[in-house]
Amino acid sequence: MPTADIFGIPHTYHLSANPYTFASASSPAASKGPETLVFIHGWLLSQVYWHPLVTQLSGDYRTLTYDMRGFGGSVLPDLSPDSQAPRTVHLPPGKSWYPNANNDNSPYNVTPYSLAAYAHDLGKLLDHLGLENVWLMGHSLGGSVALWSAYLFPQRVKGVICLNAGGGIYIPNEFEKFRAAGQQMVKFRPAWLPNVPLLPRVFTQAMVHKKLDIRWGQQRVKDFVRADRDAAEGALLESTTAEEVHQLPKLVGQLEQPVHFITASQDTVMLPRYVNYLASFHSQFAQETMVSEIPDCGHMAMVEQPEAVEAIVREVISH
Repeated sequence: MPTADIFGIPHTYHLSANPYTFASASSPAASKGPETLVFIHGWLLSQVYWHPLVTQLSGDYRTLTYDMRGFGGSVLPDLSPDSQAPRTVHLPPGKSWYPNANNDNSPYNVTPYSLAAYAHDLGKLLDHLGLENVWLMGHSLGGSVALWSAYLFPQRVKGVICLNAGGGIYIPNEFEKFRAAGQQMVKFRPAWLPNVPLLPRVFTQAMVHKKLDIRWGQQRVKDFVRADRDAAEGALLESTTAEEVHQLPKLVGQLEQPVHFITASQDTVMLPRYVNYLASFHSQFAQETMVSEIPDCGHMAMVEQPEAVEAIVREVISH
């Protein structure tokens, strides 16, 4: 799988071929060109989970999947201090950095594992591949990264689809429990863990409504173990602070691009009511149907019900 150097760290990615390359030059498809869909995975996962959906969509769309920094194949044994240093970047014109709403177009420091930092990683990857006018689709944590990317790169991102992603409501006790549990998970990940016979079966039932195929359990154990500890813990802690959680609704309220949220009726990680809450801050919420709910589905919709997700994606983009 190819890699791209993003701020000193090799990122693994897969960019599908242009499906219209061999189309007749006189055909409408050839003159218009395909939409490019960029898929952003969630916490402790990798780009692999998008493969069923990408397989179904790549005949009509150009697709890009990649492993976020510190996850999947984008992991280094030793991350250099320089690569982890906060970066100074500039906001696009007219944008403001919360909580200082008057700090328009001024530089700000991005901590290494914040949502904004991961958004800038994606922006750099799009630069490297020469991709413009893309649709972003993010799962769970990746949905928040997609929203930040749309906010920071409004001329490049045409729209966003968030899958099992929402939020904006900070409940102190619940978030403290979630953060503590996540930190404990990250600490105990010995290399021999994938060899525990029954563990993949446990992962086939985690956060889903119906048990997944065993191959997904094996993949989830693999990604769980190989995730970089600093990235896993950093992404968890930096994305769940009260400030970061409260920023999401404000950010969605400033987006001019279309945004669609896909929730699942049995998602116990990101409840449908939290997805609807975040969607309600978009300026088009009252005029558009911005939330689709998949019945009998949990938090891993892209592998639980890829056909249902595909149908929604096609409808959203064509609309």
